Amino acid sequence: MAIAKVGSMDLYYEEYGSGEPLLCIMGFATDSTGWVLQTPEFSKHYREIIFDNRGVGRSSKPAGPYSIAQMAEDAVGLMDTLDIRRAHVLGLSMGGMIAQEIALRHPERVHGLVLACTFPEPDDVTETHRQNFLRELGGTAGTDGTTTLDLKNVNPMMLFQQLLPLVFSQRFIANDLAQVMHLFAGALQHGFSMEAIMEQQMALMAHRTTDRLHQITAPTLVLTGDSDLLIAPANSDIIAKQIPGAKLVRLPGGTHGFNIEMADRFNAEVLGFLASVRH
Repeated sequence: MAIAKVGSMDLYYEEYGSGEPLLCIMGFATDSTGWVLQTPEFSKHYREIIFDNRGVGRSSKPAGPYSIAQMAEDAVGLMDTLDIRRAHVLGLSMGGMIAQEIALRHPERVHGLVLACTFPEPDDVTETHRQNFLRELGGTAGTDGTTTLDLKNVNPMMLFQQLLPLVFSQRFIANDLAQVMHLFAGALQHGFSMEAIMEQQMALMAHRTTDRLHQITAPTLVLTGDSDLLIAPANSDIIAKQIPGAKLVRLPGGTHGFNIEMADRFNAEVLGFLASVRH
């Protein structure tokens, strides 16, 4: 558990295990606690590095604007600080968008690439979620991408209450609520900032890689669940089609939070793929 100085940023990170580096990049509004069910397995095989993106957890929460490319440079800067020339890169949701940019901007730094439940650019489903998200928080969303929201009146738990049924199945929420709340507690206990979370949201809404994905050269696994309500699985079809040689895996019943709900299957798919890249 440590802080890396990356430019003007303090990035909180943790390292586990040994061997080839595996950089794990978490998604929107979530800190490195989100990898809690991956670390015990991944660290048996790799030097796993998990960290908090700018805006969440114990990392800096600077004023915006944020961009996905900027967060990709944060991640590469962390690799530099840790003297990691090349790593496997796993990105989940917004972390998958960051991973796409790393692979495009720094292809020599990526050995194997795993893009989980992510998109190459926002689709209609994403825009609908954005508008609903803002409406429920008491704000408005313009057709030009502008937003109006009084952040002083927003309770962070309102955010998680909206995300909960989109990320996890009703069965999981009913049976494993304590585990879900543990993840949310991790995001809240280190100075949660709604301003920073809104900057993350605007960054992911501005993400565009569809026309560049063909430039990715790293062996790539595109992983999704066929029951993802937050990011439509069709986005993974697009990504896999655009990246040369990419492998697409759809997990039956997998939700957006499938790394938590079906951690054993998620871990097996990731580790199986990375082993094939390594050898």
